[in-house]
Amino acid sequence: MPKRKGNATNHSDEDEEGTNHNQKTISGDGDSVVAVELSRNRKVVVKKFKGKVFVDIREFFNKEGNELPGKKGISLPLDQWKMFQSHFTGIQELIQSLN
Repeated sequence: MPKRKGNATNHSDEDEEGTNHNQKTISGDGDSVVAVELSRNRKVVVKKFKGKVFVDIREFFNKEGNELPGKKGISLPLDQWKMFQSHFTGIQELIQSLN
């Protein structure tokens, strides 16, 4: 996603493993985009596109000073995001059993 003009606010959160996750809220042309940096090039972005809300988990790259979305990633419409959320506890339990 190209950089948007507007105000930016950075927040830092630390999870139980001590990993910092930076959250950046960017306001621009009537839409809000919330990005959570998972790593240097991977982000979770919540955006509105053609009137619908999407959760985009994607790798980003820099080209000529602009941050752009890459091909590697997935964009979930809100109904699929809610389905994922409803299974989160089961996923967490599976992770714990494999850990």
